[in-house]
Amino acid sequence: MSMTLVTLAAITGAHGIKGEVRLKLFTDDAEGLKRYQSFDAGGRVLTLRSVRASGAGAIARFAEVGDRSAAEALRGVALTVPREALPPLDEDEYYHADLIGLPVVTPDGDSVGTVTAVENFGAGDVVDIRKSDGKSFMAAMHAVTVEAARLVIDPLFID
Repeated sequence: MSMTLVTLAAITGAHGIKGEVRLKLFTDDAEGLKRYQSFDAGGRVLTLRSVRASGAGAIARFAEVGDRSAAEALRGVALTVPREALPPLDEDEYYHADLIGLPVVTPDGDSVGTVTAVENFGAGDVVDIRKSDGKSFMAAMHAVTVEAARLVIDPLFID
């Protein structure tokens, strides 16, 4: 059985000449990355030495990256951790990764489709739902509720 990996950040390029990298974050803030000692980086393990906020992203240093050339070679690499390593959630909270693959139904229980992605374009979370006919549509998370391992969507949002 394969382990589910969750992407917490992506390397966007080098920062300086000593091997630091710029990160695009998929977490609330850079501080959240400090709880992890290492990350899977495309099949390679990177050990976190330091991380600090920088604008909307972060700057990080990894033990295995010693110079700018090594940092540049990591551009585009996702930093992932096993789903099981994430902190526990409070009631009514969820991780985006847990929504992928969930069935979507109406309040009456009629099947609508399956969640294929969760996006955030700046105005809040949006779920991408693929219907059984292969077509897909997006719905804002405020239009759905998560209950009993499924998403329930307001029928007004179904095209």
